Amino acid sequence: MMKIALPYVRPGQVVGLLGGSFDPPHEGHVHISREALKRFGLDQLWWLVSPGNPLKRHGPAPLARRMAACRALVDHPRIHVTDAEAQLGTRYTAQTLRALQAVRPGVRFVWLMGADNLAQFDQWQDWRDIIERVPMGVLARPGQRISARMSKAARVYSDVRLPATLSHRLGHSDPPAWCFVNVPMRAVSSTGLRARGDWPKSGRG
Repeated sequence: MMKIALPYVRPGQVVGLLGGSFDPPHEGHVHISREALKRFGLDQLWWLVSPGNPLKRHGPAPLARRMAACRALVDHPRIHVTDAEAQLGTRYTAQTLRALQAVRPGVRFVWLMGADNLAQFDQWQDWRDIIERVPMGVLARPGQRISARMSKAARVYSDVRLPATLSHRLGHSDPPAWCFVNVPMRAVSSTGLRARGDWPKSGRG
């Protein structure tokens, strides 16, 4: 079995996975992570800091720089920062999930995303495999609630949507299953921080 460095987790525990470039990480990421831990009954939450986003033309800052920034920001015993995708050699979410389930059998993974990602989820590679493989927790972000709920993925899998009042059961639900929750969001974004110069382009890959 492949040897990779991952946070310690016991079989049967529920681990939320928040993927992204984190270029740069900010308090908004921490906020939605804390909300996800509470809303979806997670034992842990892992930030999957990606080597690069296949949907973005320009690459992010070097992985080591982003990992260091994430670790400097996170101060929560159940939120962990990992470069699992770089270790596994995966670039797409479906590949990452298959690999994680292979190296950590028995762990109940939950894929987490913002509502803006759900709105265009059907454009992701093997998107049906993702939702058929693990439960998905969707956190509403400003201006994206309607488009997310009317998205192709939401319509195709409308019959397996868990009510927000039962969101704490998501991690122990058999896939396909997903839950959409509204949470107060922080008005901060990685794009905005880069535009203001708070994350200088120097050293970007």
